[in-house]
Amino acid sequence: MMPRMVTSNIRRGVLFFALTLAIITYVDRVCISQAAPRMQEDLGLTKIQMGYAFTAFGWAYALFEIPGGWLGDRIGPRKVLMRVVGMWSIFTVATGWSWNLVSLVVCRFFFGVGEAGCFPNITKAFAHWFPASERVKAQGILWLSARWGGAFTPLLVGWMLASGGEDTFGLGLHYRWVFLIFGLLGVLWALMFYRWFRDYPKDHPGVSAAELAIIGEPQASSGHSMPWGKLLASRTVWMLWAQYFFMSYAWYFYITWFPTYLKEQFSSLDDMQRSLLACVPLFFGGIGSMLAGLLSARLDLWFGSIARTRRWLGVLGMGAAGVMLLISMQLHTPVASVLAIGLAALCSDLAMPGAWGACMDVGGRHTGALSGSMNMMGQIGGAIAPMAVPLLLAATNNNWALNLGLFALSYFLGAICWVFINSDERLHE
Repeated sequence: MMPRMVTSNIRRGVLFFALTLAIITYVDRVCISQAAPRMQEDLGLTKIQMGYAFTAFGWAYALFEIPGGWLGDRIGPRKVLMRVVGMWSIFTVATGWSWNLVSLVVCRFFFGVGEAGCFPNITKAFAHWFPASERVKAQGILWLSARWGGAFTPLLVGWMLASGGEDTFGLGLHYRWVFLIFGLLGVLWALMFYRWFRDYPKDHPGVSAAELAIIGEPQASSGHSMPWGKLLASRTVWMLWAQYFFMSYAWYFYITWFPTYLKEQFSSLDDMQRSLLACVPLFFGGIGSMLAGLLSARLDLWFGSIARTRRWLGVLGMGAAGVMLLISMQLHTPVASVLAIGLAALCSDLAMPGAWGACMDVGGRHTGALSGSMNMMGQIGGAIAPMAVPLLLAATNNNWALNLGLFALSYFLGAICWVFINSDERLHE
């Protein structure tokens, strides 16, 4: 009798490290929005000046996406992720010790430089470690973790900042110590990941022959120059870039100015109520990502192809997101309005796993470059939005309706882009 081949499942460990990093990424990114009112008071900053700090992160994140993805193609995600996580963790700590506007902007810029290398290199690792049939599901779980990490950050930071007393069990920490704690978590992750992870499954001592057969042979990188000619010649690539720009322009509202929006639009709410409502968009967004990942296999059978599934999730998801934002503007009770905004986030995130899955399939050995360039275009939208919000508020006597209308329009334009995306295209062929 032939011995039964033992199948390892080391790729679950890869997914675990990716999920924990996604949580750390969004916790580090979102905590400043909750700490912003105290930082503005402490540093004497106006709303527009705080917008400079938000947008400094966005521009750095955008500009270094392609270098981060290209570097992953060249030296592998293991080395890149260890370096960039360590870098942004240091500047997370430094953010808390900023002493004026210039130091804060500089810290947020270099924080963005580090975070820019995160998701392109996770995507590169997924392309090496997961068979094509598991990639969208893995991306869905990844973005669920990222969104929920950001969703619960307002509550976590609010609890850490709240003063202890008869009416609260808060820790009463200064915001500087909050940034220190979060930064040290990132350093710890980087050290553990570098010791355990390998760029290719065949190089990991725990991977069995059976698991290698399931994963398949990943495409090795050939050459390290950016494939600009192939990227620029592809309509699918242009549309992937554009839809992510429009999605991110709207999404950055949730992780930058949304707590301020709640404070100014619903002044009757207390701090804890606002912290709870601030969780809603990212919490619902995580559900959208999870649904897209879990349902994708069934939808593939229904639509007849992975490419059609992604297209329809993109069109319907982002279109519905725009509609829900318009509905939220007509609702005047806090819970109903925020619920509509949360549903907008859920719908828009139905497109998220498919967009990153398309980067893996279309990009092939250029996955790092394509995913980095898509995220770069998205973060340009994310860099513009935090600065546009206070400028439009100043020009319209603090009227939030115009901003919400522009976010809805951005979602509608993203839905149109998905009509023209064909993820069956291959840059490497």
